[in-house]
Parts: sequence; structure tokens; C-alpha cells
Amino acid sequence: MAKEYSRTSRISEVVMRELALLIQQEISDPRVGMVTVSHADVTADLKYCKVYVTRLNGFDSEQDIETCLEGLQNAAGYLRRALGKRVNLRNIPELRFLYDKSLERGFYMDALIAKANADNKQD
Repeated sequence: MAKEYSRTSRISEVVMRELALLIQQEISDPRVGMVTVSHADVTADLKYCKVYVTRLNGFDSEQDIETCLEGLQNAAGYLRRALGKRVNLRNIPELRFLYDKSLERGFYMDALIAKANADNKQD
């Protein structure tokens, strides 16, 4: 029977929290901007970590997303080294940054629900 709160999920939470602070305080790349970490997934062997990010003021285009992710990927080595100083792990996972579209999907679904409710009130 699997544990409800496994070691990898605990490490994911610690990595997510520390990376959010590091990106906010240490990264001064203008390509990154106001980025927040929404989720981190560490593999079972603790070699890789998928870091899902979203930007607070949103993106205007797909090119902005790619530029932001490129800036984060360029800073991945620095972030990994700084994470190693803050987190007591034998192996610090390799960081891979991905854009989290769940916030945009949530706004889209909210707009659809509001539109459906407005249509029901008219009837």
C-alpha cells in the first residue's frame, strides 16, 4: 500500500517553495519578469524536477512564454546550485521549466460559466 504523503511529494513541496523564493529574490533577468512557481514534480529517482511556472501579469503571446522559459532555463544551473545550499539533499534534481496553463484555463472556464448564467437569466 502506498503512503499518502510520500518522500517525493515532500521534496517537491520543498523544492517548489525554495525555487519560488529564489526566482523572486535572486533572478534579475528581464526576460523572466514576475514569475511564480505553481507546481513542482520530482521524479521517483530524484534526478529531474519539472517546475511549472506562471507569470502574474500574464503573457501577451506564445513568444513571451518561450522567452520567459528560455530565461529560466538559462538560470537553471544557478538555481540548482542555490537550491543545493538551501536544501539538504544528496542529489539536487535537474530543473526543467514548463509553462502552467491551468490559470488561463480557469479564467476561460469562469467566462464560459458566466456567459451561460447570463443566457439563463435572459430566458
